[in-house]
Amino acid sequence: MARSSDAAFYEEQPLRGNKLFFLALVGGVGTIGFFAYAMYKQLLLGEPVGDRPMGDTLLMVFGTFYILLGALLLYMYFAGRLETEVRSDGLYIRFIPFHFKSSHIPLDGVTECEALTYRPIRDYGGWGIRRGVGKKAYNVSGNEGVELRFEDGSKLLIGSKKSRQLAAALESFVR
Repeated sequence: MARSSDAAFYEEQPLRGNKLFFLALVGGVGTIGFFAYAMYKQLLLGEPVGDRPMGDTLLMVFGTFYILLGALLLYMYFAGRLETEVRSDGLYIRFIPFHFKSSHIPLDGVTECEALTYRPIRDYGGWGIRRGVGKKAYNVSGNEGVELRFEDGSKLLIGSKKSRQLAAALESFVR
């Protein structure tokens, strides 16, 4: 989402963190490296890999699948981000690479918004796009955010490194 000219607030948070970096590095690079090596050695050089090598066809199928999976994991780590924008007509959220376009949340049903510190694992089961009974969360890292409460009793948490500014921008449009 490109920042709109009438945005009262805009934030772009990359999907980063030491644990995620380790997972992306080991999972992505390790998987790609292992299967690329195994495919090169067994399919091109004709040398079986391991004590009980997999058949060539199976290695091509699994190797290709896991190399693509590793590349996807690396892509998600480096391209992943949460974009949050507040405009006069509502809140726009886009969690890349999961959303192709921004989700629009009208603010006319919001009764209250509050900047707060929360416990991501205990309160929402971790980071990402989280759903629970009567509540939903979008967060990529940290423990700061803004909780919106709606007329129907549901809640929406938006994780933010600038939670006070986000809350102020939202409050200016909440009736």
